[in-house]
Amino acid sequence: MLRVRGCLALAVSVSFFFPCSVASPADAFLRCLSAKIPGELVYTQSSTNFTDVLSSSIRNTKFLTNATARPLCIVTPSDASHVQAAVLCGRGQGVRLRVRSGGHDYEGLSYRSVRPSEVFAVVDLGANLRAVRVNRLDSTAWVDSGATIGELYYAIAKNDSRIAFPAGECPTIGVGGHFSGGAIGMMMRKHGLSADVLDATLVDADGRLLDRAGMGEDLFWAIRGGGGGNFGIVLSWKVQLVQVPPTVAVFNIAKTVDQGAVDILTRWQHVAPSLPGDLTIRVIVQGQQAMFQALYLGACGSLVATMGAQFPELGMTSAECQPMTWLQSAATPFISFGRNGTLEEALLSRTAGQSGPGKIKSDYVRRAIPKAAWEEIFSWFTKDGAGFILLEPHGGFMGSVPAAATPYPHRHGVLYVIQYIAFWQQGGDGAAATAWIGGLYDLMGQHVSKNPRRAYVNFRDLDIGQNDGTPKSGEVWGERYFVGNYWRLAAVKAAVDPTDYFSSEQSIPPLR
Repeated sequence: MLRVRGCLALAVSVSFFFPCSVASPADAFLRCLSAKIPGELVYTQSSTNFTDVLSSSIRNTKFLTNATARPLCIVTPSDASHVQAAVLCGRGQGVRLRVRSGGHDYEGLSYRSVRPSEVFAVVDLGANLRAVRVNRLDSTAWVDSGATIGELYYAIAKNDSRIAFPAGECPTIGVGGHFSGGAIGMMMRKHGLSADVLDATLVDADGRLLDRAGMGEDLFWAIRGGGGGNFGIVLSWKVQLVQVPPTVAVFNIAKTVDQGAVDILTRWQHVAPSLPGDLTIRVIVQGQQAMFQALYLGACGSLVATMGAQFPELGMTSAECQPMTWLQSAATPFISFGRNGTLEEALLSRTAGQSGPGKIKSDYVRRAIPKAAWEEIFSWFTKDGAGFILLEPHGGFMGSVPAAATPYPHRHGVLYVIQYIAFWQQGGDGAAATAWIGGLYDLMGQHVSKNPRRAYVNFRDLDIGQNDGTPKSGEVWGERYFVGNYWRLAAVKAAVDPTDYFSSEQSIPPLR
């Protein structure tokens, strides 16, 4: 007998009526799974630990409510054949799949549906597909989509402390979703985006397991920044590792408004995108303070000299410079020393810095915002429900890459990306926080990119539009994420998934 958690079925001929079956796509889908995937890897809504598995990597906890549409089941594959089976069963029975790696989709679209009547299942890659295989001979690595970037960083550096990989700053982000949206980070100005990968393995809408040669260059182009869950299920990525010095330098310097934060931030807009690629300075604005955080791929002495020559307004001194390994620098901004062992081992935690309920939005800035505008912007951080904004500079190597090289188009001419973040207490209605972020976003419209007003697909935002399955409806939000690359993505979608099986509220619709 075969057991799918919550549904018992006899392993007999196809023509036999199963005791738990009724004539519905949902039951037929579960029966199909039970014949192809070990029962311990499938959790249905009647499984005792279904809720625990579902909530295990939900980062935006506003979706941890009974009002959130739940999947029919959660498949936790341990190899590619299980993913292929889920796709074939899903297509055959009319049950769509959503794919989760780390659960950081800000709108929760990797594990929930906004459409209350939709019958869907979740393929959770983060449960079992998390391996990182480093090849020291050619400085490459294969990383499974379910691994976090913290796990990736740790595996790379423990193989060789002089090699690294350019990806994001939050160590609990899943590789699959992160890479699929482009993946910005503190080393992109030197080495580019995480999505600039060498190869990948993917299960397509026909259940085929394909590598780069098998999928072709158009699909390979699309998965490197075209957004997660659009073209298939990417199982693993081959990445090129980069050299880093044995010791890097970091600093965190806070400046209040009374200490000249407005003037310094106004100047930062001109300096940060033009700095050498070895140096990245991002800014967090919260309350009446701006926090300048830097990563320098070099020694403190050289960093102090560079800052004195190019950004003296910040007043950085050698006392504020912290030398450490690259691996330590990857953990420092987000994880405290001593938590879960050493600083480096803290990168292995998949729950560190667990988020609360919140709302996130994004913008790109192509012309520096004037000082007078920043004075008005800072006043917003004294309002009820105020959150914070994170400014991440582009420039450097990023500016040399054509906008159409990958789906991520925000390259030449971009000064920095803004992430607006507002959280509230679990159980609260979030009214003040959502009003704050909406009001600030409206104010910023006059200062950021236009026609279209750009956004970063990895900072998912349903406020900018949802599709109805037609390319025209997708254009509303698609051109904001992908600019001119949107229509090529829609053409690729039509070629590889013409029936729009991999579909969500902001998936790429096929260009019919």
